[in-house]
Amino acid sequence: MAGWRDAVQWRTFTGDPIAAGDISLRPQSQALIVHAGKNRGLVWNRPVAVLVEHGGETERIPIHDVTRAAQLGMLGFGLVATMLISLLVAIFRRKTA
Repeated sequence: MAGWRDAVQWRTFTGDPIAAGDISLRPQSQALIVHAGKNRGLVWNRPVAVLVEHGGETERIPIHDVTRAAQLGMLGFGLVATMLISLLVAIFRRKTA
């Protein structure tokens, strides 16, 4: 039986260069790969950066995922709101009992 390291992989990929004059751009992405059997699994990709090559120097420009930040913020707000409502319901029940 394969271990979890074989079933779950987190990899970074660098795409083919795109030339624009004397500048070369290469996209970078990360992928979470989950193997769940012979023909089953999940692949989740997200862009992380663009590599800009100019004059022999390479600069990495990160891509900030605003959507993911908003989703995590909403998840956190939902968890805090749920805990607060549960606390208020418990206090209300204790006062009316």
